[in-house]
Amino acid sequence: MPTGELLETSTSVLHVGYEESGDPSGPPVVLLHGFPYDVRSYDEVAPALAGAGARVVVPYLRGYGPTRFASSSTLRSGQQAALGQDLVDLLDALDVERAVVAGYDWGGRAACVAAALFPERVAGLVTVGGYNIQDIAGFQVPTAPESEKTYWYQYYFHSERGRRGLEQDREALCGLLWRDWSPAWDGAADAFRASAPSLHNPDFVDVVIHSYRHRYGLVPGDGRYDALEAALAQGPTIGVPTVVLDSGADGLGAYDGPSDVGSFVGPLEQVGLPGVGHNPPQEDPRAFAAAVSSLLGPSRSA
Repeated sequence: MPTGELLETSTSVLHVGYEESGDPSGPPVVLLHGFPYDVRSYDEVAPALAGAGARVVVPYLRGYGPTRFASSSTLRSGQQAALGQDLVDLLDALDVERAVVAGYDWGGRAACVAAALFPERVAGLVTVGGYNIQDIAGFQVPTAPESEKTYWYQYYFHSERGRRGLEQDREALCGLLWRDWSPAWDGAADAFRASAPSLHNPDFVDVVIHSYRHRYGLVPGDGRYDALEAALAQGPTIGVPTVVLDSGADGLGAYDGPSDVGSFVGPLEQVGLPGVGHNPPQEDPRAFAAAVSSLLGPSRSA
């Protein structure tokens, strides 16, 4: 069930559906979901932060729930630059100068992109799995076979068979990913049912397929984001205060902190979440809310 009022705002590209709760004059917080999840991931985190006095905004990403593209001619891109720009555009639309941003999976990537390229807009960052900005050139280099096998769904989406599979069986496929990526979470199957309706957005398949093809260099991106992608290709550092959450039981693999800690050049805290899978805000909402609260100042505690 919604934990905040369902609202809509518009940017130059999207009509964004989002839930908002808390004090409108409180410190702004934006909570960002991943693939193939939705805003229900924050059903316990958002009230905790709102109760601590924050203004909490939880948007549906492009291709999810009520969020729609403003024009039928816009490329249904899922590239990282688009996700990061969407976040900054949302802040503009809501007249928010700076916010604490927090996310996992695609949402964590959007938050990292905004923190790296628009640090003046980001008061603090919570990211699951460290530095989530993609090294697209590096995607051509294979990893260990044990890691490669976990990315089967990405390679599946590279084919037209995979596109049709996602279109025809999106709930079965995405429910499988939820369970595989959170193997220690007994509630994954039940929780998925609450988020499944968001996957029936008319742009969901196109956005997802583009995301998993673009990151491997298989399709071009939307030209409006070329400058941002060029900046991201340089591996920009993140200097805003950051909390990195390490999911200890992520079916996609645990975060290897030392490999990217140099990408964070500002205040950094690393927090381990033993037994938690790919969806920390829903699996351990108390820890996620505490991480966000730590960036709101000493007077705020969820």
